[in-house]
Amino acid sequence: MNTLPIDVLLPALRAALSERHEVVLEAPPGAGKTTRVPLALLDAPWLAGQTIVMLEPRRLAARAAAERLASELGERVGETVGYRIRLDSKVGPNTRIEVVTEGILARRLQDDPALEGVGLVIFDEFHERSLDADLALALTLNGRAMFRAQDTGEAPLKVLLMSATLEGERLASLLGDAPVLRSEGRMFPVDIRWGAPFQSGEWIEPRVLQTVQQALADEPGSLLVFLPGQAEIRRVAEQLGEVLAGRDDILLCPLHGELDLDAQRAAIDPAPAGKRKVVLATNIAETSLTIDGVRVVVDAGLARVPRFDPASGMTRLDTQRISRASATQRAGRAGRLQPGVCYRLWSQSQHEQLSAYSTAEILQADLAGLALQLLRWGVTPQELSWLDMPPQATYAQALDLLGRLGALDARGALNAHGQAMAELPSHPRIAHLLLRGQALGLGALACDLAALLAERDILRGGGADLHSRLALLGGEGRVARNAQGAVQRARQLARQFRGQLKGKPVTQAVSDPDQPRWLGCLLAFAYPDRIAQQRRAGGADYRLANGRAAQFGEADALMKHEWLVVADLGSRQGQREERIYLAADLDPALFAGELAEQVEEQEVLDWDEREGALRAERQRKVGELVLERQARASLDESARCRALVGLVRRKGLELLPWTPELRQWQARVALLRELDLQAQGQSEWPDLADAALLASLDQWLTPFLGKVNRLSHFAGLDLPAILQTLLPWPLPQRLDELAPRALSVPSGSRIAIDYTENPPVLAVRLQELFGLAATPRIAGGRQGLKLHLLSPARRPVQVTQDLASFWANTYLDVKKDLKGRYPKHYWPDDPLIAEPTARAKPRK
Repeated sequence: MNTLPIDVLLPALRAALSERHEVVLEAPPGAGKTTRVPLALLDAPWLAGQTIVMLEPRRLAARAAAERLASELGERVGETVGYRIRLDSKVGPNTRIEVVTEGILARRLQDDPALEGVGLVIFDEFHERSLDADLALALTLNGRAMFRAQDTGEAPLKVLLMSATLEGERLASLLGDAPVLRSEGRMFPVDIRWGAPFQSGEWIEPRVLQTVQQALADEPGSLLVFLPGQAEIRRVAEQLGEVLAGRDDILLCPLHGELDLDAQRAAIDPAPAGKRKVVLATNIAETSLTIDGVRVVVDAGLARVPRFDPASGMTRLDTQRISRASATQRAGRAGRLQPGVCYRLWSQSQHEQLSAYSTAEILQADLAGLALQLLRWGVTPQELSWLDMPPQATYAQALDLLGRLGALDARGALNAHGQAMAELPSHPRIAHLLLRGQALGLGALACDLAALLAERDILRGGGADLHSRLALLGGEGRVARNAQGAVQRARQLARQFRGQLKGKPVTQAVSDPDQPRWLGCLLAFAYPDRIAQQRRAGGADYRLANGRAAQFGEADALMKHEWLVVADLGSRQGQREERIYLAADLDPALFAGELAEQVEEQEVLDWDEREGALRAERQRKVGELVLERQARASLDESARCRALVGLVRRKGLELLPWTPELRQWQARVALLRELDLQAQGQSEWPDLADAALLASLDQWLTPFLGKVNRLSHFAGLDLPAILQTLLPWPLPQRLDELAPRALSVPSGSRIAIDYTENPPVLAVRLQELFGLAATPRIAGGRQGLKLHLLSPARRPVQVTQDLASFWANTYLDVKKDLKGRYPKHYWPDDPLIAEPTARAKPRK
């Protein structure tokens, strides 16, 4: 057995776990933690014959880890070491180490919170911070506290968190100040070669192509190329295939999560003798996997991650820069077996600007599945221990979705349907689709549809209609070679769904199950928020039930339908409209039958923008989409006022009849309020800023809306009188004293003060201030004015807040200029003793 860096740490790890029930292990790439740690702990006295469960973030990593562990024992998988992943498992009666994906552990905990017979749970690669890993850890700790505490008499359940790059101290704190053990890094050095600065919006393929060719020429061994997604892998593979045509010594191998396991295995197996591999991979190859023969890494520095958008209620894939921790992980792939080289396609200065760690998925993911599992567990997020608490707003949105899917009772707890949904190993949308489909006698169709939704599109470029995918899944038509693996997985997944629905009742069987309209119905069960109505007949633009806009990017046969349900859509960041990728037509007659639960009747009182008047009607709606309108003659007074206030909120205060004088009054009040707040932290002057007025429209505007029914009626409101009611006595009198509308200047003129600027502005001709030594002040001397000193033609010649300094230092220069331009005017040498005048010259 070859020596690995983790070996020297194994005695300390065994000792730590014998003394504590929680340990954190940091071990960089190549240390051997995945291969050595479970085997080293298998015979620990405290394990007492119990099993070890080790979590891996991906199916490929789980199966590869199990195979390597079994090979270390000289056994086949399924004996001492086994695995459980989606669509595949190999365990036997003597299995002591089970390698599982994270979601499988969370579901196992729901059935067995105590994890009977399990002595140790290992969370491998925990730095990836997947949502399933965070949930599994929270449930493990909570279940252990309830059922495996020492005072229960049960053997304690131990927890080991392992990672290559980890915030160890933060995790240790979560685990009650658990000991942190650190292993040495890579066995072999990696030479980092930096690229030119990466430009925003730059296509990565040309730079990747050039770097791969350079690496093949300069370095021996196989290459691992990190790309953000399948599209980039496909394009780079095509271009490299052309460049390397005739090079029989080089094998191009894609590696991503949508390949079947055999194709993934082909990418990680050693290259045949005399050949080199170029593995084009997503971040699936970042951790856990050793790809034999790789000593060169080409890193594009990008990853495609799912990000939930609370505004739209949808998850989109965003391409973003990786973290420094991920860059370290990727570079480590080159040094696992021998000294290596890592080409980074960005500059060293850009590297320093990367975030230290990747954002935890729980902070940016759709939390519907997590919410369903917590409700099944019977807790709120606040009752569990998290490294990062699920965001409150996103969690509330998840609960709202579960309510729309019919999973909750009036108290917000899971009802019988919600319990049945939680027992299915699927997203809540898919679970609801399966159960409702089964109830209607459409179980087989529901399983096929669910399988299509759970996998990537099996028919790219074939239009958006899901009917064509169902036909392909059912054996109609020829499957493209690059889609055969996806079709095979979808069929396998559909069979698995059928097994899960066995025994579920058919309670409302439809009479015509072969009708094609049921596809849209089932899809609407899963995506009630993505029911879509065409904006104009035959057009590409649709409006979704959630209020968002969606469109086809190119002409599609589905555009002949007014109603659709959209299964897959997305947009680039900043775009308003979503692009429709997968959908099915929807028969609107279903809203009176099987989809009646999604229809709401509302009494609506709102503005008709075209008529500029209030409109009262009863509406039948699906989300934001109106199925039917029925005009109502009577207007409820309170509802009418709410509608008017809502209109002002939407359109803004400019809808009201403001005048310049009223804006000045508002600014005067604001100045005195601000001066008080600065001096003493509180003020008797009310907040009359626009934001505050908008927030309190119900209180100050509603009493005056009695005669307003049309948009034009707002102009008749006496807004000065309305707003002045907000200024209690004696503040109106003090307002005129402390913040006067105008100020008398030495010439005798009364000059209006402009309070819309801060500090307030007094714009006055220079000659009218002769004899005034200091800047005028208001508000009891607390606020000086900003002087705009004007020429005889009322053009600014100087702006100052220090009149004395102007007279002493600047006036003579200004005088020379003005005297040349206005020779008939009075320009004394000493302005402090000169007579002020509003005329060209003082009267004699």
